[in-house]
Amino acid sequence: MTTATDTTSIEASADATRADTGPDTTRVDTGPDATSTDTTRADTGPDADAARAASKPYLVPLTRERLRTVLDEALVHRNELTGALSQLTFSSPAAYEPARPDWAVGPFTVDPAFTFTLDGQWPDPDGLGWTSESLYNPSLIEHDGTLHLFYRASPRKESLGSRIGHATLALTPDGEPAPGATWVDDPANPVVRPTLDDELLGTEDPKVYRAEGRFWLFYNGVFPITEEARVAHPSPGHPVQAVGIDLLVAVSDDLVSWQKLGPIADHEQTRLWAKGAVIPRDEHGNAVRLGGNGSGSGSHNDGDYIMFVSEGFDGVLHVGRSDDLRHWTFEPVPYLDLSGVGGHLHEVAAAIVTGDGRLVLDVFHDVDGVFAASQALYDVGRPVDQLALTSGGSLSWGGLQQIGGRWTFAQGWDAPVGHRDLYFYRTDPHAPAPQTTP
Repeated sequence: MTTATDTTSIEASADATRADTGPDTTRVDTGPDATSTDTTRADTGPDADAARAASKPYLVPLTRERLRTVLDEALVHRNELTGALSQLTFSSPAAYEPARPDWAVGPFTVDPAFTFTLDGQWPDPDGLGWTSESLYNPSLIEHDGTLHLFYRASPRKESLGSRIGHATLALTPDGEPAPGATWVDDPANPVVRPTLDDELLGTEDPKVYRAEGRFWLFYNGVFPITEEARVAHPSPGHPVQAVGIDLLVAVSDDLVSWQKLGPIADHEQTRLWAKGAVIPRDEHGNAVRLGGNGSGSGSHNDGDYIMFVSEGFDGVLHVGRSDDLRHWTFEPVPYLDLSGVGGHLHEVAAAIVTGDGRLVLDVFHDVDGVFAASQALYDVGRPVDQLALTSGGSLSWGGLQQIGGRWTFAQGWDAPVGHRDLYFYRTDPHAPAPQTTP
């Protein structure tokens, strides 16, 4: 995972190279003729570029030379702590002991029928020789009988310089892989790659939702932090060093062609770091409105779209609210209390609307320095008032979906070195159904 203590040499060279004009320092093409499908935006053009530059003058401009530096540093990255993560440590039946409540989502076991393996390397639209060694933190959504997989591909496991890929698998009406069907990796990959200044260090951790008649892909844009930025936006509660993160969004009508809309939160609030874009999602992958008078079905009477943000914002938990998924307002809300399990919060991974009036947050934290997972229970009518807490969880940063009636997610932590695999984890089809009231 990208952390506020990650380092990069980009910051040190930014001031010296900001005015360079040679062929290696030209800005990466983001116009309609660019080769990546993620580059067409509603805010393109010289006026929009000038407005963005004026609002964030401290951002280091994205150039091919700097992208090459990011790749070179990523290729030598190693993180023994996060590199040792294993999914079933958090998600197996033992992780939910000693007493799993009936509202918990899980435990999970591996289903090898869904395993995704990336065999070849993508073409590199930037001509840098970019390659990937590791896949992880994917997001799933089923649409019209096809399972769509969006995943983070990195030069090294948990390194900077990531891009986002897309693959599809045909399903039977029962939610199993169709006879003879295999995963098809999108020939347009990478579907999202760095093209904006606040994506210079990578595009990470996709989260896909269906809402408002469209599909919404939220992701993290990683950028280098300069001293000018730290002075402009001090963050004593969540100190940032060389790396910052923005929450960004892209939209699509077909899950294939994506239009970038840019960041959704201002640095005046985020203090240069915001991770998550965790929006309550139902069993079909729909973003769900909560907190209104309805039952969480998604109508306007059911309140707002809610986003749980757990990293950044000067170290204070925040909740975002939106009426359209594009425009968000954020306010501090103490929605999570981990005192029942102890430890330090790292990140809220997913928000699961289970269809029985319940909302379950999947939480990544540590206990005495050891990584752990827990789940917190809420009512959909009171989505920030915690009701209960239990150990165990999915730690699915891309959210969960029911496929064939089973809660399902994917992760690549357990892939052997040199293998680009994503394994699928599913709940027991014979597990007792949850009760209908908290």
